[in-house]
Amino acid sequence: MTSPSILIVGGGLAGLAAATALAPRGYRVTVLESRPRLGGRASSFSDPATGQLVDACQHVSMGCCTNFAHFCRTLGIEHFLEPQRTLWFQTPDRRVSLFRADPWPAPFHLGRALAGAHYLSETDKLRIGWGLLQLRRTSPDADPPLLPWLHAHRQNARTIDRFWGIVLTSALNETVDRVGLKYARKVFVDGFMGHRDGFTVQLPRVPLGRLYGDELRAWLKSHDVEVRENCGVKSLLMGESQSPPVAATGGLSGVTLRDGGTIGGNRVLLTVPFDRVLDLLPPEIAVQPFFARIANLTPSPITSVHLWFDRDLTPLPHVVLVDCLGQWVFNRGGGYVQVVVSASRPLKSQGREKVQEEIVAELRRLYPSDAKLLRAKVVTEHTATFSAVPGVDAFRPPQATPAPNLFLAGDWTQTGWPATMEGAVRSGYLAAEAILAADGRPEALVRPDLA
Repeated sequence: MTSPSILIVGGGLAGLAAATALAPRGYRVTVLESRPRLGGRASSFSDPATGQLVDACQHVSMGCCTNFAHFCRTLGIEHFLEPQRTLWFQTPDRRVSLFRADPWPAPFHLGRALAGAHYLSETDKLRIGWGLLQLRRTSPDADPPLLPWLHAHRQNARTIDRFWGIVLTSALNETVDRVGLKYARKVFVDGFMGHRDGFTVQLPRVPLGRLYGDELRAWLKSHDVEVRENCGVKSLLMGESQSPPVAATGGLSGVTLRDGGTIGGNRVLLTVPFDRVLDLLPPEIAVQPFFARIANLTPSPITSVHLWFDRDLTPLPHVVLVDCLGQWVFNRGGGYVQVVVSASRPLKSQGREKVQEEIVAELRRLYPSDAKLLRAKVVTEHTATFSAVPGVDAFRPPQATPAPNLFLAGDWTQTGWPATMEGAVRSGYLAAEAILAADGRPEALVRPDLA
């Protein structure tokens, strides 16, 4: 009996996660990626001055990201992730507070860390504690606008700017005035309060291009997964395909490539960014309400400022900045730092040179030294994530669709998570579950949360 074939359009984490789930279960998997590399937005570029791989934007995971951790273990790349059990928060006056867990059960494990935040008054800390308690008591599905909720629960400008905003802007890539309650609750209750290891940051030891490099390719090859890079898809194919011949059975039968060729498959899993989905669908499918709602998703940008100095600015591996334009400084050694500005929409009106100047001036105030700036690069991902606005889940489709043979994956689909690497991997596993169920082989693949 011939194994069923799966065409996965997109070689990002969602598509790769689905491939790792389906290939060992007897499916013939082909991954079609338009770029010359895998990994999607989790990518690196080569620094022309040194040839070193540099991440376009620093990605981190957390201890609560159980499916991403499982994905890395499957591929044998978990050793490339280094747990960061301490976070450092720094204010413009150069004072630093440490944030680490105590050996107490959740949610009390972070009590002393919050109490030690020098940039919050004692009254502020009481307000935050009250707000977290009330947040924990809310329904996980409630999703009103967050900012009015914070005001209604005793939060003031300082606690919003110096606590809620700092954490949520980095975690959700969106500002507190735009997000809904649901995913704010997800971050704090599940990420920080649910388990004492949930907030532990996992930082890649190597560039993302290396993280999703040799080991990933070796695993795919050993499981007979065919990977076609530089293989752009123009549209999904209705009717009988030509290469190889696959009967349509009333639905999709493959894809048409940008070079005019076609590839057939029993199932098509579309894992491209949400702003490309409708362009790839046949018009009669794209207009269906199930798919048309995807157009209501809106993007949120992220900007990374890459700076190479002639010496290190700080001995700390990373620093969260308070009351600064830059939000998180990652010290990669050798004088190279990356400063991340999440939800960087306000920077759009400024040129790259202006953004670079502001960030460099900020770093010189924080880390005064004679360090000489050698070169710089500003990178903005304009459609980095979907915006977690109130009620956003109404626009996020599930992985199984009403179109025969078509499935979806991506962190923008229904995962119960915001736009993260964990959400992308979950979507791939959920899509694999949907494909298995459609073939009469139901199996649970999504890993449980931390217990």
